[in-house]
Amino acid sequence: MENNQSSSERNNDMEVATLAGGCFWCLEAIFNELEGVERVVSGYSGGKTANPSYKEVCGGRTGHAEAVQVVFDPKVISYREILALFFSMHDPTTLNCQGADVGTQYRSVIFYHDDKQKAIAEQLIKELDAAKIWDAPIVTEVTPFSSFYSAEDYHQHYFKQNMAQPYCQVVIAPKLAKFREHYSDKLKNKRS
Repeated sequence: MENNQSSSERNNDMEVATLAGGCFWCLEAIFNELEGVERVVSGYSGGKTANPSYKEVCGGRTGHAEAVQVVFDPKVISYREILALFFSMHDPTTLNCQGADVGTQYRSVIFYHDDKQKAIAEQLIKELDAAKIWDAPIVTEVTPFSSFYSAEDYHQHYFKQNMAQPYCQVVIAPKLAKFREHYSDKLKNKRS
């Protein structure tokens, strides 16, 4: 199902961020825990194939990246904060891969919905590169949003529904634990 929601189509003053940074299961699990995030949808963006399947995207021929759409309340969490947290969730210096996930479908991308989002993304990348947080420069693409296709139902809330699955235990759970530890003040259910 295609979702072409732009920032001009905000629902109840909500905004949308469309981001890709490796496996969408990881991003979805973390963003779902943030205060101010109304919903997160896993899907595909950045390619030319309409209504792609997971198998097609994993094949690397659609041009799509595994992505998430984050619907958030900017009065609670800003777009800049969303992006700063996004950069803390993955390695934005590796081209077309995150850990063992390799291919253009795992690239790091910010799909901006308007010029304001583009400016914020470009400025934050400059600041992060200047701060030398990583040993290599950021390779995250900053590209205009064109379309987003929701992934199949079994991909939605994947971590929550499949916690015992090996990928969830080995990859997602440690990332989520680290995130919770470092950003406890940003969580819906504050942890002490």
